[in-house]
Amino acid sequence: MFADSAKIYIRSGKGGDGHVSFRRELFVAAGGPNGGDGGKGGNIIFEVDEGLNTLVDYRMKRKYIAEDGASGSKNNCTGRDGADLVLKVPEGTIIKETESGKVIADMSHENRRAVILRGGRGGKGNQHYATATMQVPKYAQPGQKAMELNVTLELKVIADVGLVGFPNVGKSTFLSRVTNAKPKIANYHFTTLNPNLGVVDLDHGEGFVIADIPGLIEGASEGVGLGHEFLKHIERCKLLLHLVDAGSVEGRDPIEDIEAINKELASYNEDLTKKPQIIAANKIDVLYGEEGEEVIQKIRDAFEPKGIRVFPISAVSGKGVKELLYYVNDQLKTLDEAPIVFEQEYFPQDYADSNLPYTVTYDEVEQEYVVEGPRIERMLGYTNIDNEKGFEFFQNFLKNNGILDELEALGIQEGDTVRMYGLQFDYYK
Repeated sequence: MFADSAKIYIRSGKGGDGHVSFRRELFVAAGGPNGGDGGKGGNIIFEVDEGLNTLVDYRMKRKYIAEDGASGSKNNCTGRDGADLVLKVPEGTIIKETESGKVIADMSHENRRAVILRGGRGGKGNQHYATATMQVPKYAQPGQKAMELNVTLELKVIADVGLVGFPNVGKSTFLSRVTNAKPKIANYHFTTLNPNLGVVDLDHGEGFVIADIPGLIEGASEGVGLGHEFLKHIERCKLLLHLVDAGSVEGRDPIEDIEAINKELASYNEDLTKKPQIIAANKIDVLYGEEGEEVIQKIRDAFEPKGIRVFPISAVSGKGVKELLYYVNDQLKTLDEAPIVFEQEYFPQDYADSNLPYTVTYDEVEQEYVVEGPRIERMLGYTNIDNEKGFEFFQNFLKNNGILDELEALGIQEGDTVRMYGLQFDYYK
């Protein structure tokens, strides 16, 4: 069974509570506090496993909880830390917060291991609260709460080239001829259910990875059939190879087929239409003489003025395939070599800190607006505002948490200075 998406609940471990106890020794009338700290809760960690290629395990089990930290005990003994829970996923898995659909992590390329939810800190034992005036503290700090999330796991295949087209146009036959993949081949009038990956090996050690995206149908972008399940696999591909039945074996118009598929791509994600395309006009072995040349020329007239090259091929006999593959390889060399990675959009720690306090005040002596508090300090601790993505997150944090509104309520004007711990900046709308 191939499974490329799953929805699960994850929760990190709660921090262990601090302990309240006092020394009880012979000949010591009033021993001091000796309550130990609680242990840290376990983290929820996702890790890439090269041996996996589906998310089927996460269809069977839906809830994953890391171990809680143990409470502290007497004699200053610290509680045991909760064990981390490591969840193995195939490369190419994207982790999203279910409600918003925002990306938490993209488990691909360099990102092999990611801590998604951190366990709660252990609470301090009563030994920490003894003072000159309070020598028998009878309270300890509770452990920090766990973090929890509903997340959606989506597997998007990693390939240089996405092979698209209607069902039964010969994609599986083409893939089996040009790669080491072994797809099932038959005259199906329905679509293959699994994306097939294969490596095209060319001369001098060159080549590329190609993915047979299961056959699309009209309405796929609206979820007809398994449209959404298939279209998402195209998002990582750098180039689209559009296979079409030029021989009209099933009575379909090849030009109308190409336009229909491109319409579905645009409806699902406009960015897909910006990817370079190449058309492979397949099944030319059933075309003869001038009739065949006329069909190919019509396809060329329709798409080559738009910068889309058309290659007549036969996946069965291999005619024209070599020329097509070398052209695809040359085109890939002209494209950005950086892998397609989905940037983080959702920061669980920020939402976990949403209950922490902060203050917005005006310092009349320094004539500065001051924003401070645990929530601000923690946000600055895990945000790199020196890069564009981090500064954008910083701006959204101020806006989404109502801090900008509070500054404006205090009368801040453009050009006024705002101070956050060691950071100072001028305010502009």
